[in-house]
Amino acid sequence: MADPLATLARADTTSSLPRLGGMARPDGIVIASDRFWAYARVDGTVREGQMPRTPSSLGRLPLVRGLARLAASVTPLFRGSGVARPAERLALALALVVPFGFVLLPERVAFFAGIALTGALLVWLFRGRTRALHGAEHRAIAAVEERRLVATWRDVARPTRFARRCGTNFAALVLPVAAIADAAWPMSATAVLTPVVVALLSLALSMEIWRAVQGSEKLAARLLLLPGFGLQRLTTSEPTPAETRVALAATASVLRRELAPD
Repeated sequence: MADPLATLARADTTSSLPRLGGMARPDGIVIASDRFWAYARVDGTVREGQMPRTPSSLGRLPLVRGLARLAASVTPLFRGSGVARPAERLALALALVVPFGFVLLPERVAFFAGIALTGALLVWLFRGRTRALHGAEHRAIAAVEERRLVATWRDVARPTRFARRCGTNFAALVLPVAAIADAAWPMSATAVLTPVVVALLSLALSMEIWRAVQGSEKLAARLLLLPGFGLQRLTTSEPTPAETRVALAATASVLRRELAPD
């Protein structure tokens, strides 16, 4: 891989850069733009890939565009050359699918099964160094937006470890939206398709709300983000300079390809 500092220095002087997102893992960090992703590990290795192209027609459809973006965001995890091992991909897929079967269980059993599955998923997601690397991911993305990449690499600057676009903020929105959708859904809760429809509708509506509040400075928008920022104090921790450089190495990989001549 090319010298990350050279790419970061160039990005610091570039007026227009792509919007980046990310994902923390126990041993590394994924940084992604709309076109490329990179997975930098704490051992110094970097894996690169391309994001799937979402049809432009889907990007203009309310509700559908949010689901398409969610599907694209997990691409690095589920591709064969991605960042998760086959067993991890299977475990995550089961965690996403199994809850839909809880509708067949007695209500009390389904409630406690849901709590147990959620707890197990959270332990799995935030195992190892994930919390610190999650903070490093946010710091790297903030450094891009503030054009302080080189200063952050050298630990002269330390941008915030909290982020508006964090998936934690999205999760904090999904929970109340899902509760309202479930209560307002006209069909019987025992209908076979009800859990699927309510879940997809809740995700789609939450994505629309999330998109609307991310860049807004209105009081209502800031209030909607407060629960997510509160949760980020649990899902992130202060990264070390070395952990921040892991995130910046992934960032440099994505920016190098984004800034390359077409």
